[in-house]
Amino acid sequence: MQAFQSLLELLGMLVMDPRTGVLIALLIVASVCDFRIYRIPNWLTAGGMVLGLLYNAAVPISPHVGFLWALEGLLLGLLMTLPLYVLKAMGAGDIKLIAMAGAFLGAPAIFYAVISTFIVGGVAALGYALFNRALGRMLGNVKNIVQIVLLSAIDGIKPDVHMETSKSVGRLPYGVSICIGVTGYMVARQLGYL
Repeated sequence: MQAFQSLLELLGMLVMDPRTGVLIALLIVASVCDFRIYRIPNWLTAGGMVLGLLYNAAVPISPHVGFLWALEGLLLGLLMTLPLYVLKAMGAGDIKLIAMAGAFLGAPAIFYAVISTFIVGGVAALGYALFNRALGRMLGNVKNIVQIVLLSAIDGIKPDVHMETSKSVGRLPYGVSICIGVTGYMVARQLGYL
């Protein structure tokens, strides 16, 4: 019973901290929007980026961790997901949502949050493909993307991805995976697992 109460206190501290509590709220709103209309509004991502940068500038975690730390997190989140946008494997709203999370979490933490998001997104995509009996098509699409990336890297040219929509497995609201992945990372960090 004592362990459960301690767990609730740790999770409560995560939600009550303005930096992480506001981020979780923004992620939930974004995931609901993405689930319902397959879009993440620009006002949400841009407003969240500005809020994260300003909050970290006004209330830095330590004297060395403030605005620049938040800006580094924003840029790292953007740079980690931008290649997926270029390959049309991720939407513009998704990469802006990750960048927004980076403005709140900072540079080292957003790296792990993005990795967590990729794991959640991969599991969701696999489950979606299995449910729709399209696993073979999904694996073929992944193979095509990997080939294009490797050939582009070898030749030193910009990847040119033109996947036919008829070959698509379907649309997945990736904002939900981002919400679960980033929040899961923050919970694991709060509980001392990371």
